[in-house]
Amino acid sequence: MIIIDGSEGEGGGQVLRYACALALLTGTPFTIENIRGGREKPGLMRQHVTAIEAACVIGGAECTGLAVGSNSLSFRPGRVTPGDYHFAVGTAGSTGLVLQTILVPLMLADAPSRLVIEGGTHAMAAPPFEFLERTLLPVINRMGPTVSARLVRHGFFPRGGGRIEVDIVPAPLRPIACLARGDLRRVGATAILAGIPFDVGDRELKTAAKTLADWPQDAFATRQLPAEQGPGNALILEAAFEHVTEVMSAFGKIGVPAERLAKTAARRMGGYLACDAFAGPYLQDQLLLPFALAGDGVFSTVKVSQHTLTAAALVARFVGRGFRFRSCEDGATLVEVVSA
Repeated sequence: MIIIDGSEGEGGGQVLRYACALALLTGTPFTIENIRGGREKPGLMRQHVTAIEAACVIGGAECTGLAVGSNSLSFRPGRVTPGDYHFAVGTAGSTGLVLQTILVPLMLADAPSRLVIEGGTHAMAAPPFEFLERTLLPVINRMGPTVSARLVRHGFFPRGGGRIEVDIVPAPLRPIACLARGDLRRVGATAILAGIPFDVGDRELKTAAKTLADWPQDAFATRQLPAEQGPGNALILEAAFEHVTEVMSAFGKIGVPAERLAKTAARRMGGYLACDAFAGPYLQDQLLLPFALAGDGVFSTVKVSQHTLTAAALVARFVGRGFRFRSCEDGATLVEVVSA
């Protein structure tokens, strides 16, 4: 039994999601206290409950303390069973974060699986669907499994109602090296609007264009969705290289000017483009679990986040493999799998 203090390190829901995945993969039970202790509103939210419920369903796990607002729980895994599964968050809670909890265990199962997850697809504090499809899954697929994802319907905060479908064909994970991006092939900025005035997207794109001044004019576009899928707004910035695609995003919020959120997203993209690292700030922690389970591998990334350091420490406790972080002269960081 591993005992986890959920307030340590980054102190968010990622610890919980990683712990469930690691428990299913290793057969090791855990207890976590002070869940999301580093957040303004600690305890389980609806999306966390759905993620743990999903882990229980696919892994025959027993869980005590599973309720919205709970500050502690115990999780005892069973055997991972592949199959067709349908999970609904019931709010705008992130479909991507639910997927994060169960993806790797199902990638290493003994038969294919199909998932339908309903909830938020474009909401704050979570990767948008485009990141999953274009950034994370192509790297995963290089490691052996075949995972494809489809966006059926967008889901924005606070309404939710989005739907993604994911097909998983398992395979053993093989170590890979992700060091070079390769040549830049395409850039794009898309303002997505649903039940929101067109002017909002137009202002976002004009602001982003000022920061990303070397991007061509035809790289900026607005996408209008049916009003019934909103209200909602997302700005998706994409830089597709030969070997990796980076996606930065921002989401409309009442009281926050469109120009401010667009400037933040564009600056983040500009920071990534100014460095030669393979993985951006959000991909880096997503790669830790599959790389550790592959037993070897290395990737380069931008400045390492507290999110990543927290996840790395947790992975080492479950699987006995850690990570070495080495700074490079070009400003990138090399992340290597090592024995803990």
